[in-house]
Amino acid sequence: MSTNRQYELVYIVSPDASEQAIAELHTQVEQIIQRFNGTLDKTENWGRRKLAYEIGRAREGTYVVETITGSGELMKEIDRRLRVTDSIIRHLIVRIDEAIRVADRLRDQRKSTQARRRTARGLPPEPQASERRGDRDMDDGDDMGLDGAEVQR
Repeated sequence: MSTNRQYELVYIVSPDASEQAIAELHTQVEQIIQRFNGTLDKTENWGRRKLAYEIGRAREGTYVVETITGSGELMKEIDRRLRVTDSIIRHLIVRIDEAIRVADRLRDQRKSTQARRRTARGLPPEPQASERRGDRDMDDGDDMGLDGAEVQR
């Protein structure tokens, strides 16, 4: 049984590796993904960054983050390949589909709770544009957002 799940792959490439070597590593990962009928959803090259601690003799490396949809066998193969690649200092594979699903569920619960509370107060379920935070125009006087309230000095 091979279900497609969403994973995030982060790998740190040695500072000695050139941009061409990093591009070759990326194409190797893409080829593995294609061979196992997965999809590469997103790739981000974070560039050269300082490591939190020294790994081997390296104090910095090039970070690459990829979001992949595929099976567990695909991720096992990518893990196996990255372990034996000398230019990779570290790599980490994390399954993110469950985290995305939980975040979506919490957002939906928050919206439904907000709509229920607004309806109970006699307001429309969705806030209007003028009620949202951060949308206020700060140039409308010295009332400091106190609409209709008198300020005593």
